Amino acid sequence: MKTYIKKDVVERTAEKTGFETKEAARAVNAVFTSLRELMIEDDGECRIEIRNFGVFEVKRTKAKPKARNPKKPDQIIYIPPRRKTLFRPGKMLKNVLRKPLE
Repeated sequence: MKTYIKKDVVERTAEKTGFETKEAARAVNAVFTSLRELMIEDDGECRIEIRNFGVFEVKRTKAKPKARNPKKPDQIIYIPPRRKTLFRPGKMLKNVLRKPLE
């Protein structure tokens, strides 16, 4: 499995836009920072929809007052409510990813 890092995104963005790498890095960093800030700002739930790409969502989970510790099954623990992130790919991305591998 190939792992891509932010540097790869910056280089691809520079190729596609014709910007210098430093300019592309500033743009990519600004986009990631903006997405992160939007997801953090709201204490509740949040939805960021990017057409032809997908939807980022922040959802609240319920508290689990009677969860079990997997290491000690007889021990009951309390898990407080929290927020979790979800990503759902858009239609175009989903169609490409659903094609069978050759």
